[in-house]
Amino acid sequence: MRRPVEFFRHCLGPAEVESVTKTLGSIFITLGPRVGDFEAAFAALLGVEHVVGLASCSMSLVLALRALGIGPGDEVITTPMTFVATPNAALQVGARPVFADIDPRSGLIDPEQVEAAITPRTRAIVAVGLYGQLADHRALRTIADRHRLRLIDDAAHSIEATADGIRTAALPDATAFSFYATKNLTCGDGGALAVHDPELCARLKSLRNHGITKDAASRYGQAYRHWDMLELGYKAALNDIQAAILLPQLPHLEVRRARRQALVERYEQELKGHEHIGLVTRRGTSAHHLFTVQVPATIRDDVLAGLGRRQIGCAVNYRAVHTLRYFRDLLGHVPEDFPHAAGFGDRTITLPLFPDLAPDDVSVVVGALDEAVREALAGRPAAGGAAGGTR
Repeated sequence: MRRPVEFFRHCLGPAEVESVTKTLGSIFITLGPRVGDFEAAFAALLGVEHVVGLASCSMSLVLALRALGIGPGDEVITTPMTFVATPNAALQVGARPVFADIDPRSGLIDPEQVEAAITPRTRAIVAVGLYGQLADHRALRTIADRHRLRLIDDAAHSIEATADGIRTAALPDATAFSFYATKNLTCGDGGALAVHDPELCARLKSLRNHGITKDAASRYGQAYRHWDMLELGYKAALNDIQAAILLPQLPHLEVRRARRQALVERYEQELKGHEHIGLVTRRGTSAHHLFTVQVPATIRDDVLAGLGRRQIGCAVNYRAVHTLRYFRDLLGHVPEDFPHAAGFGDRTITLPLFPDLAPDDVSVVVGALDEAVREALAGRPAAGGAAGGTR
């Protein structure tokens, strides 16, 4: 019987336990000095001036738009091939998300489609580092500057990405990161914004803490001074326990990225030439957050079921956002409005990928995928194909 393969396993271990234990024995377990330590270390790793630790990538996108002055009546252009958090951020500041279609080879937002979508109400572009790839930031930065727009990047998948000689946070005005449970850098949940402008950084640090002028760490150990509230903010800060989990992982990011790349290369070699399974074209050096393949849309859901019967962890990243009921009702879209994204989302399947995945398990997954595809094309479960329940 084929062994099961988990979709994901984290790499947290003794170093993270020791770091958290140290923090639990200190004064601060919420927004405190460990958050500051992480912000400085992560900024150095990214090569940016400032990092602001936040509660999630979703809140990072909201705060980025808010701090950059985007609000009611404004339009924000983004991709329909993303998680719902990306367009939701525009809605949460009162702006309208406007979609631009993708390059069907990579799944990344198409700069030509972005420029075509610009109107007098457009205020920002939000790119997405899908699967770990870097979108075409040079082209998007040029478009943003020509039209006097802000450029934000949703880099939930792409901490380690590079392309066209630039790193992931080099060109956008703000770059949002996720530390969710399955991300390359994780503390269960959490996020951050990388920015270049010190005034923007200062405003973000106020917004993440209710809009007040002093957080607890900055008040500790000093003669009491009154703080003030300057604007309506949020309870949205990273905390010291999360920072303690994140800090020991930073030195290992590139080694773990290289492990994932080796696994991806094995996947690609074993799937090369398969008549019913397509590979996604990559730009530059990917962070390899996810490994996705494309199968015919008519059998995709049957293939997912077949992988489940074979106890292979799998997911869909993503159904195109404009095809989801909420956005259909809100914005009046039909799938054909952005056909590349709709088709891409109907064909995609995400397979297991994490640094400690055994190379031989790649072969197990590929074998199960091949069987599931052929079974789906035949229109019936193969004999002996039901090895356990769905995941």
